[in-house]
Amino acid sequence: MSIGVVGAGAWGTALAQLLSDHEPVTLWTRDPARADQINHERVNSPYLADILLSPKITATADAAALDHCDALVIVTPAQHTRGVLSTLNVGRKPIILCAKGIEAGSKLLMSEVAAAVCPAAPIAILSGPTFAAEVAKGLPTAVTLASEDAGLAQKLAARLARPYFRPYVSDDVIGAEIGGAVKNVLAIACGVASGAQLGQNAQAALIARGFAEMMRFGLAKGARAETLSGLAGLGDLVLTCSSTQSRNYALGVALGQGKLSYDLLHESHTIAEGAFTAPVLQHAARDCGVEMPVVDAVCALLSGWADVREVITELMARPLKGE
Repeated sequence: MSIGVVGAGAWGTALAQLLSDHEPVTLWTRDPARADQINHERVNSPYLADILLSPKITATADAAALDHCDALVIVTPAQHTRGVLSTLNVGRKPIILCAKGIEAGSKLLMSEVAAAVCPAAPIAILSGPTFAAEVAKGLPTAVTLASEDAGLAQKLAARLARPYFRPYVSDDVIGAEIGGAVKNVLAIACGVASGAQLGQNAQAALIARGFAEMMRFGLAKGARAETLSGLAGLGDLVLTCSSTQSRNYALGVALGQGKLSYDLLHESHTIAEGAFTAPVLQHAARDCGVEMPVVDAVCALLSGWADVREVITELMARPLKGE
């Protein structure tokens, strides 16, 4: 039996490469041309063009090819996860969800979406500070693997673990998911500060105050503080708020340089999850009575309601209070 990876973007391809160290992997993509390229040329451009892919990876555009797999890794964008899961024959196969976001409209986390679509499937969450290219190259990486089923988490962790890839198990699914979703939005804010040349002081302040927002929202939703302070929260936040390898940070840099969000979101072949999560997170926070001014600022920029100067002025003019 093999494991199936659903989604052949950068992260899906990197995980397929990792898993192929030990076993055959079926990699599903919507694009038949990309499947052919992977199978015949052993590369996946434009996502990981400089990575020679393992011959143990078989790419396909036929979802039925996943039926023989004994577990599925779902690496599709958060807003497409429900639709993709509904087309698969999941049954009782364990699924590892890798998207970091909150579903628009329903305001559901990915585990909640999966539970609704695939009620018989055991669910785990893979999250943490992971640039796809580094994982594909075998560089040292540590992640959080969360599941309410401790036995499942241990079993999947053993299957994923490599000398260069270390999963830490957790039963705090909510914390792992909220950390990943919120950090994407905060990475946009830090990118804006960089693009607008606001300085390192501003970026450090955004990381610290953004983390405080993550913590407030996470605790209100039932997450544990230690999860949010770990790899899936603070660890991922630090990584994605400091490098243009992060699609969300790169989007923020372009916004800070004065580019329009509409143009940025429609000209890229990759998806900055934070741009779609931001307004959902804003409404979910208000439902919980949680203040998230940095998230509000990102929403204002993405919607075009305000420019960078107006947003920064508003943040700096907030009432003085204790930290």
